This record gives sequence, structure tokens and C-alpha cells, in this order.
Amino acid sequence: MRMVFALVLILGLGLAGGAVYLAQGYIGQQNAALERERAARQSAVPTVDVYIVNKPLDFGDTLGAGDVQKIAWPQNALPEGIFREEAALFPGDGSQKRTVLRQMEKFEPVLASKVTEPGQDAGLTSRLAKGMRAFAIRVDVASGVSGFLRPSDKVDVFWTGASGNISDTVQGEVTRLIETNIRIIAIDQFAAEDRSTGAMIARTVTVEATPQQVARLAQAQATGRLALSLVGNADDSEIAVVEVDRRGLLGVELREVIEVERERVCTIRTRRGSEFIETPIPCTN
Repeated sequence: MRMVFALVLILGLGLAGGAVYLAQGYIGQQNAALERERAARQSAVPTVDVYIVNKPLDFGDTLGAGDVQKIAWPQNALPEGIFREEAALFPGDGSQKRTVLRQMEKFEPVLASKVTEPGQDAGLTSRLAKGMRAFAIRVDVASGVSGFLRPSDKVDVFWTGASGNISDTVQGEVTRLIETNIRIIAIDQFAAEDRSTGAMIARTVTVEATPQQVARLAQAQATGRLALSLVGNADDSEIAVVEVDRRGLLGVELREVIEVERERVCTIRTRRGSEFIETPIPCTN
């Protein structure tokens, strides 16, 4: 009897010890999980809800409430012009849609620079900055950089025309840089920035310019020929005055002509028969 009691006691103590061991392991796992959760919360980046497009959109497409959705976006990496509230994206009753100005891919954030104001179309007026005007320049395959110009590219404008006489008998022309870093807003009647990469020979290039620049370009186009030179995307250098005439092109140097005053010589002419003889005499005046 005592033997049975001892065995039961030993078995009970073993089961109790095993239960305590298992409980300690479970509690340890739970504590570790809690620590990991606390660490994850501390390392998580704060986010805010922003609007993105839920499908690809091209230039000229309308943007409505069904084309956007909200997602969490890192608060410390918000792009400029992001929309966080539906009232800001679609004010009022939301019936006035916006128009896409630049191509947007699926899940790309909606930015104010990529859409028009509510109810506004994507015409050239929506692409002009405050105080700027649109001016069309006639081009061909040579003056239009072989058709490789795109909207939003920047160009330098060169004028070639008559600029006085190079010599007494030769009427020459001069080529001069008249405007720099002028932004293109349309090629012919096409204003989208994301058209095909192939070259397209245009007849007109519409640029964004101040009223003073428009006046200069109009005068230059009326009195000579204009040619465009494409500017690199990262080029922000300032260009000095550029002017080349025919002498500069050919490397002809002008030499100063110095007149040397000659001493006056007075003579008298005497006729002897059919001959005339000149005799030097002192000049009296």
C-alpha cells in the first residue's frame, strides 16, 4: 500500500513539474512575441492616407472618384501637391472631374501638377504659368532638331538675318542667340509629353514665353530665320552673348587702315613743242 502511495506521489510530482515547465515555455514565448511587437511598433514609419490612381491614365483622360483610391503613405516622404482629402481632390459635390496632364501608372499618387483644376480641360491654357504666353515658331526638319523635340523640352532660339554691310560691296548675315531655355508646351497640335519616342517632323513648335520674349520672337521671325537648339535636361548653365557673322565664320580679321599724309609737291608745266616738262618749285600755300 505504501509502495502504491509512493508511486502515485512520484507520478503526481512529475506531472506537476512537467506542467510547470510547459507553462514557463508558453509564457516565455508570449513574452518574446510581445517584445517583438513592441519593437516593430517602435520601428514602424508613421503613415497617412493619400489618393492614388487605380488604373493607368494618359494625357487628356478624365479623373473621377472611381479612378482613385486611398492607401497608407509614409508621412516623412509625402510628394509635393499630394491629395489627402476627397474634398480637396473633388471639391463641392464631386461632379466636376479633373483632366490628366501627364501620364500616370497604376497605383501612382495623384499630384496637383499632373491634373487640371476641377472642371478644366487639358488645353494649352492649363499648361501656361502665371504671366506667361504661348507663341508658335515655324520650323522644318533642320530648324526643328530633326523632329526629336518633345513637349516640356527646353530649347535655345537662334536668329539669322541681315545685319548691315560686311564690306562696301558684300551684304552679309549674322546669326545670334536671342533666347535661352525656352520651354516647349506643344508640337503642332500635340501637347502630351508621353507620345511615342519616334521622330516627328513638325511644322510649328509652341513655346512658353513672357510678353517681352514674345515680342522679340515675333520680330525675329518676321525679319529673319529662326532655328532651335535642344538643351539638356540637367543643363542650367548661363550662356553669354553668342553672335557669328560671315567674317567670324571664315576667320577673316579686320585690319585698321592708317592714312599717311604725303608731302605736297608743286610743279610747273612747260610746253616745248609737243612735250610737256614738269619742273618742281616751292609750294606757296
